[in-house]
Amino acid sequence: MTVSDLGSVDELTIAQPDDAAFHVAGLLKALDLRLDDENALATPERFAKALTELTAGYHVRPERHLEVTFDAPGPPALITVKKVRFTSLCEHHLLPFTGRATISYLPSPGARIVGLSKLVRLFQDYAARPQIQERLTWQVVEAIMTELDVQGAACKVVSSHSCLTLRGARAHEARMVTKWATGVLRDAPVLRSAGHSK
Repeated sequence: MTVSDLGSVDELTIAQPDDAAFHVAGLLKALDLRLDDENALATPERFAKALTELTAGYHVRPERHLEVTFDAPGPPALITVKKVRFTSLCEHHLLPFTGRATISYLPSPGARIVGLSKLVRLFQDYAARPQIQERLTWQVVEAIMTELDVQGAACKVVSSHSCLTLRGARAHEARMVTKWATGVLRDAPVLRSAGHSK
């Protein structure tokens, strides 16, 4: 199986497990962390596998989820999926940030649409990379605008960043909010009722 055949990022296996684990062990030893305890003996391998899963989005094309479409009955209606929970890695510290997203798009008249699960998978694949939240929010909207025939698209992400809550400022209650909207949804009041303003 090649990475292009993957149905989801969690199907990816680590390419060079021994090499990755060796380097993780070197990092942990350089930080003077003990690896001789029975509970820590396999830590380098576990850490390498975890990073493989969390960064597997590098090896897939998220837009592929938007290739299967179907007819939409009736006139165009705003399509929204809310509370898309995710975990991603902060590109700056490789610490996780977690939260949820709201994704919306308005099809063009007569245009075909995709299933809601495809929007979720699109977002999750982009999240499965070292990311900055601003780019993640933008990438999802741009993919929808590029791959589908739509009048506009929008995405809002609210998340908690470990690099802010667990270290540094230790702002435990801090949340980051990003929004991106294009086309007719750029300034549409309907976004408030679709969950993009909450």
